[in-house]
Amino acid sequence: MITPDWPAPPNVHALITERSGGHSAPPFNSFNLATHVGDQPTSVAANRRQLADLTGVRRWQWLEQIHSALVITANADGSTPQADGATTREAGLALSILTADCLPVLLCNTAGTQVGAVHAGWRGLASGILAAAVARFHSPGSQLLAYLGPCISQTAFEVGPEVRQVFLALGREYGADWSYAFTPSPRPDHWLADLYSLARGQLQACGLTHVYGGGYCTFSEPERFFSFRRDGQTGRMASVIWLQEPSARNPS
Repeated sequence: MITPDWPAPPNVHALITERSGGHSAPPFNSFNLATHVGDQPTSVAANRRQLADLTGVRRWQWLEQIHSALVITANADGSTPQADGATTREAGLALSILTADCLPVLLCNTAGTQVGAVHAGWRGLASGILAAAVARFHSPGSQLLAYLGPCISQTAFEVGPEVRQVFLALGREYGADWSYAFTPSPRPDHWLADLYSLARGQLQACGLTHVYGGGYCTFSEPERFFSFRRDGQTGRMASVIWLQEPSARNPS
């Protein structure tokens, strides 16, 4: 698993799972945490129990992700609402985002009183999911930290000209030129898109100056990561963040 390397407050905990070490059979091998991809429900349940044991967290907010700009306040009632982001100020409640090429973004404030998790594929980024998540915080963007988890890298993510035009237009709305996030593809009239750069640009436009992570490629590391674009039917990793309960903290 990946532990984010960022200067989050000590009561903010986060991790990102990789694909190995679980109970699922191929093509979901082996630590698939998604219930919607065709894996055996008993295998997914075993993997989620294993994740809960690893973190020590017993209350989880999972989402039915729909590539939207909808961000909710987690409620810990056991439901799985349709949304692509969640925030909470409640300790002991884990927020979890599932990905297999899309960009997971973890957020917290510098005070350690609120956390968020966002599923940011290109459709979510184009719809303003990151701005919607930042707006849910009770702190200005200058007091937020962001961590960009593993996603498909620019070298593997080819898009059509219409996707590029969407982001160039959105950048103009922010007063920015995001053309640097696209390089020509070998295929005529297609482009290679950099989700990491697009996310950083949007977060900076929201006032964030502390953005960490990036540098992974889910597509080109099959031993570590699930990739929908590479494999089609496959599992999902989880990016998880939570506030530690006061009773669970080590005495200082």
